[in-house]
Amino acid sequence: MKKTIYIFNDGEIKRKDNTLCFESETGKRYIPIEDVNDIFVFGEVTINKSLLEYISQKEILLHFFNYYGYYVGTYYPREHLNSGYMILKQAENYIDEAKRMVLASSFVEGSSKNILNVLRYYKNRGKDLEDLEGAILSLQEKIGTCKNTEELMGIEGNIRDTYYKGFDKIIENDKFTFEQRTRRPPQNYLNTLISFGNSILYVLVLSEIYKTHLDPRIGYLHTTNFRRFTLNLDIAEIFKPIIIDRIIFTLISKKMISENDFEKDMGGILLKEKGRKLFVQEFDDKLGTTIQHRELGRQVSYRRLIRMELYKIEKHLMGEKDYSPYISRW
Repeated sequence: MKKTIYIFNDGEIKRKDNTLCFESETGKRYIPIEDVNDIFVFGEVTINKSLLEYISQKEILLHFFNYYGYYVGTYYPREHLNSGYMILKQAENYIDEAKRMVLASSFVEGSSKNILNVLRYYKNRGKDLEDLEGAILSLQEKIGTCKNTEELMGIEGNIRDTYYKGFDKIIENDKFTFEQRTRRPPQNYLNTLISFGNSILYVLVLSEIYKTHLDPRIGYLHTTNFRRFTLNLDIAEIFKPIIIDRIIFTLISKKMISENDFEKDMGGILLKEKGRKLFVQEFDDKLGTTIQHRELGRQVSYRRLIRMELYKIEKHLMGEKDYSPYISRW
């Protein structure tokens, strides 16, 4: 199975015959090109045109993050699967407000149901989350009454704000309190973990979109505008609770990460390299974890689940089968 390569050290990526070679102060590492799905670059890395030509041939995306761990951008090879037909179908379902709302509502519904399953998992383990569960169920009922995506985004925001109130009850660690959602830069340890995790999930979904006929620039819940990509943000909403949030709860509950893995910079709190490596390792492990898929009757990895979600959207757009979001068992 192809894998994601994460590069944290400074150095140079080059083509070496039919492999990739990463050269740094610690030596050379050779990576068979056929094993690579995409590359996440966190270090200061030098590349050249020959490398870009080579990874373009192999349809590999190169994602860049800055010194602070923030996503900078992606080297996105020429679209190899994009079809005019699918782009027209995406645009048609965006321009028609009723059709757009069908997809946008489904994304919020999928996100809220997965949020509820996370809360129920911890409620069943003695956490006092019943009031929050009830509040989210009440908000969930309003999804179908929204007249436009602005109202829908408002409901989605309220659901997530309610959900975040449960983080302190789930985590029960004075060093990792939620307080309020803060971004760019996050103002405490927990917000830093949420921002970093969401960022790498957005990028991962972008990589998966590239392997389909879909165009990532046309989203439905998130408004399509001059921003580069929006469809990946839509899909990520469904998987944030069951991938990123569960990773965060694991890292903290097992004391794998501590306040020593953070630093103050840029007017906020940032993850140090050790913390980013730890998070990325857990993220990679989670993507490779398999679960029993109820419809297929076989084991499927989380990464494959994301790709399957995109295939379901393609079928919806082509009128083959109405889209229904993935809902976890917990």
